[in-house]
Amino acid sequence: MQDVIKEAKKSFVGIVAWFREEVSSLRTGRATPALVEDLEVESYGSKMPLKHVASISTPDARTIVIQPWDKSVLEGIAKAIENSSLSLQPIADQDVIRIALPQLTEERRKGLVKILNEKAEDARVRSRREREEALKTLERLEKEHTINEDEKFRGKAELQKEMDVFNAALDEARKKKETEIEEI
Repeated sequence: MQDVIKEAKKSFVGIVAWFREEVSSLRTGRATPALVEDLEVESYGSKMPLKHVASISTPDARTIVIQPWDKSVLEGIAKAIENSSLSLQPIADQDVIRIALPQLTEERRKGLVKILNEKAEDARVRSRREREEALKTLERLEKEHTINEDEKFRGKAELQKEMDVFNAALDEARKKKETEIEEI
């Protein structure tokens, strides 16, 4: 029974981590390396994530500076940024690329909050599926007489506690990101 609860808890932690990763790339108007670090850049005949070919820094809240380790990929980086769905305009200096993030409009903020809430709902759906799988496993273990009825109900209660912890963590992450979107 404890293995079922541990597996469900592990899945819940993974879902929260997935959610945080997904929303880290939502553009809030505040510069963050996560915004561009996974862009695919043409480099040495293959596509690589930007974070593998350059260092990315944020000297202030509205600027991202990308410094490639090899200056020959500078043009490829600029092209990858221009062709991305981020709607950003890179400015190539001698050996670095600067990206100035524009101020967010109210309409864009509302759109970002909507996307944020959709991703949170996706995470909740995934967690409900995991909980249902764990509950089915508990039912199966009871039918196989591996655990008794009391252990099954205890397992269900523990699973619900883990689900409540998951929901609290997810809500906290969502609220934090929503605050970031609305503050800028």
